[in-house]
Amino acid sequence: MAGKRVVMVVDMQQGVFATPRIQREQCVAQINRLTLAADQVIFIQHAEAGGLEEGSEGFALLPELEQPSGALFVTKTACDAFYRTELEQVLREHAIDSFVMCGCATDYCVDTTLKNGASRGYAITVAEDAHTTANRPAAPATTLIAHYNEVWRNLTVPGNPVTVKPVATILNDWQTN
Repeated sequence: MAGKRVVMVVDMQQGVFATPRIQREQCVAQINRLTLAADQVIFIQHAEAGGLEEGSEGFALLPELEQPSGALFVTKTACDAFYRTELEQVLREHAIDSFVMCGCATDYCVDTTLKNGASRGYAITVAEDAHTTANRPAAPATTLIAHYNEVWRNLTVPGNPVTVKPVATILNDWQTN
């Protein structure tokens, strides 16, 4: 992974975690490892009525999440962080065409943003052990996380495959490039 080391952190907010998420502490620790090693970090934050209003306690990032100086922030109102936001403009302004994704929720905002980003031509690596979700009526969180890691590994985007790697491998790749 040559070039700028960029991490996009999706929806790691206090209000999002009002719904219990699996392995919160491990997920935050892995994200912190990435953000501390990155050249650029982009925090995506979801805003909506009912506890995620901009400026509210629920909108704020988790207090244990490292926020490096110079981090960029994009607010969204849909699962897709590209939908009616400044994300693409921010990426263009900072000459970012590849990034590592992590955050919450695996099966909603991470998945939707990843698929839209890959379709737009961004080279995306998913940190397979740095995203989380809640148990859902159809499947437990652990099953959903494993399922989406497998879906992303096999996602068909001709000429722009999504990569799925553990944080340790991503960090090792960054050190060797």
